Amino acid sequence: MQFSNMDEKRPRTPQEKKSLSYANDCRNTYGENDKASRKAIPARKAGESRKIRRKANQALNVVHRLDDESAGVIESSLRQDIERVGGWKKSPDVPHADFMQDQARRRSWRGLTPNRGNADDTEVS
Repeated sequence: MQFSNMDEKRPRTPQEKKSLSYANDCRNTYGENDKASRKAIPARKAGESRKIRRKANQALNVVHRLDDESAGVIESSLRQDIERVGGWKKSPDVPHADFMQDQARRRSWRGLTPNRGNADDTEVS
């Protein structure tokens, strides 16, 4: 059996690889150090879950004192997990190309050249 009609994968140039990398890779812009995000994001999710469980337990503790209709509404909302809808979510990562454009814009606003030196510090050795 021959696979002559299959296309061979052509090698990519370094420029193509770089542009694909900028398109596919993402950068964390969560608003804090990326190492801190490793702990902060799970902690935030755990805190949200604790808050939801606490509200559910408080609602269940008063169910036996309510009439049947109100108790049915509370039980239904707990089964449907209504409290969890629209909860906390981490902001998604930004594509690397967008991140680099924002970084270049901030540098130009501060008067820095792309290699981080001041624009007026151009000394010739």
